[in-house]
Amino acid sequence: MRLAALALVTTLSAMSPGLSTPAAVALPDGQALTPPMGFNNWNSTHCRAEFNEAMVKGIADIFVAQGLKDAGYRYVNLDDCWALPSRNASGDLVPDPARFPSGIKAVADYVHGKGLKFGIYTSAGTKTCDTSGFPGGLGHEQQDANLFASWGVDYLKYDNCNNQGVDAKQRYRAMRDALRATGRPIVLSICEWGESRPWTWASDTGHLWRTTGDIADSWSSMLSIMKSNLALHPYAGPGHWNDPDMLEVGNGGMTDTEYRTHFTMWSMMAAPLLIGTDLRTASPATLSILKNTDVIALDQDPLGRQGREVRSGGGQHVVVKPLANGDVAVALFNENWWTSTISTNLTEIGLGAGTYATKDLWSKATGTTSGALSASVPAHGTAVYRLSRTSAPTPPPPGTSYLSDLNELRGGNGWGPIEKNRSNAEQPAGDGRVITLSGITYAKGLGAHAFGDVEYFLGGRCSTVTADVGVDDEAGDRGSVTFQLYAGSALIADSGVMTGSSATKTLGGNVSGAETLRLVVTDAGDGIDYDHADWAAARIAC
Repeated sequence: MRLAALALVTTLSAMSPGLSTPAAVALPDGQALTPPMGFNNWNSTHCRAEFNEAMVKGIADIFVAQGLKDAGYRYVNLDDCWALPSRNASGDLVPDPARFPSGIKAVADYVHGKGLKFGIYTSAGTKTCDTSGFPGGLGHEQQDANLFASWGVDYLKYDNCNNQGVDAKQRYRAMRDALRATGRPIVLSICEWGESRPWTWASDTGHLWRTTGDIADSWSSMLSIMKSNLALHPYAGPGHWNDPDMLEVGNGGMTDTEYRTHFTMWSMMAAPLLIGTDLRTASPATLSILKNTDVIALDQDPLGRQGREVRSGGGQHVVVKPLANGDVAVALFNENWWTSTISTNLTEIGLGAGTYATKDLWSKATGTTSGALSASVPAHGTAVYRLSRTSAPTPPPPGTSYLSDLNELRGGNGWGPIEKNRSNAEQPAGDGRVITLSGITYAKGLGAHAFGDVEYFLGGRCSTVTADVGVDDEAGDRGSVTFQLYAGSALIADSGVMTGSSATKTLGGNVSGAETLRLVVTDAGDGIDYDHADWAAARIAC
């Protein structure tokens, strides 16, 4: 927690998101299917005396009284310094009687009595992170898990200090297994600051994992962490989330405009929303940010996609997040110290032709667009919109159609847009070349680049889909990808790993009755360089 190197943020921001295959298998316990929302005391109190039983109960009261519970916040979580510096004669952790005179179970019961959930903290080491040196969980995993379960704990933040060099996977999986053995559902929050790149291995270990060092209540800290976490969008999903650390909204180190950006971008990134300010003294402006249910709905969308940056340059950023009902959220973020007009269009944000209703999720202004989306965005501000089709999309006509001749519902791509009848050249639309696989050229097809994802509306009227797939010849023997076809949410075909030297494969499947078709290209583990993936002669029979 407190001891992570600041250099980690810089390292992550320069790192490709595709350095290894995204871990796709979440824990099979049905927990944290949307990012956890709640409160953690650390950012506002650290280890000071005001962190105590009265504060924690007061936060639970405010969750109910101020409508935060109704807005989706559920967890009231303790951080470091809740325990005495030594275990008791039985080896158990002991709550500090000065801070928690009623004990932890009584506080958990109080929180549960409000219809909320309760969380606690320890470290996957011999001691926790605070310099006072409270006992950690290393070597005491089952004993501590049993104690937490007996107290009614619902959430465990498991830190990384004083870990004695023990492998992160080993330490965190030991606690995973211990929590599971208690029989109590407990969300496991892995807090090892991204040091072992947990996004590549931790989805079957914890429900969320920190991706960077600690956040501070400053624009520069929030911005660096945001940029680092944005790059990791392929690794998040229901039950397994990238965690760019807790919210600083309301702590005083940023302006309300900057806090709105902070809250918006955490929501666009499907990040846990853990309030880090003392709600007992929160201003109306702070509460209005934290209770913006339109923005919260982006974070809590059940599709579970983390927003993807489709363009950045000159201090302007365009981030897109597909939503479960077919809508798309678009954030226009202005990193500059001056007001900037930021514009995008349907093609760039991966939407097919049509007319879309727009809603500004901060001003609540509504409108329509059939092409451009533009906003004058203040310095360090973010405009965020939800786009919804104004009419039902049209299914493919009867017969066989090439997908490149149809309007997609929505799509996204690792570099540049998904090209129609061209390979992907990683830049604006139309810059690709003729699609070529194993020396054969194709007049029709889609040129993608990992990670690519394009969706079509079928309306239940189609029967089969077919495509020749492979890494485009322009990549030589480089690149490594996997092609997948989804009929609705069902995976119907998987190519396995293909490289630039692989022979072309024909991929297809039955889409009878499916409302949608998705074509997905994922990186297969060697990084996203040269992952120029073609859906050659992709066609649908209806």
